[in-house]
Amino acid sequence: MGARNFGRPGGWQQADVPPATDAYDWFKGRLPDDWFLDLAVTVDREEITVIGTLPDEGVEPAMADGRIARFREDTRERRIGIALEAEARYVRKVSWGVRLGETQAMFTHVSVPVMTRLKQPERQVLDTLVDAGVARSRSEALAWAVKIVGQHTESWLAELRTAMEEVDKLRAKGPAL
Repeated sequence: MGARNFGRPGGWQQADVPPATDAYDWFKGRLPDDWFLDLAVTVDREEITVIGTLPDEGVEPAMADGRIARFREDTRERRIGIALEAEARYVRKVSWGVRLGETQAMFTHVSVPVMTRLKQPERQVLDTLVDAGVARSRSEALAWAVKIVGQHTESWLAELRTAMEEVDKLRAKGPAL
């Protein structure tokens, strides 16, 4: 079998989408200064999620939902315009959300189908979660399981991501094919 001289195994290649390493800075510069106290921007292969922290100014928890709904409606047109610019720049969908005190709300999000092949023991795990009422479907059970694994292995996953970034840097320094 011949050696692969490109990308990571698994079908998706880094060259398929432009890098979005500057997405936080781009959104920080593009968004109106009075919208958010703080900003979190998360990027993956399909989506950029932008979550801003709204000024709480003593907002009671019961008022948070109303304040969030007002912000969502008041900023809708500008958010759509900014999202379209970002989507053209980064070739990814943009999802929006806000935090206000202890409340977080997502206005939009991308749900991406993921192809997977599971053997019977793995399917039985998913079916048990469905049968127990933890999830409504195998798809939801798999999403739940991935979330749990991510919570319990976050430091390891962060270390792995850092190592992958170093591999990408070394690969970029290598000879062009």
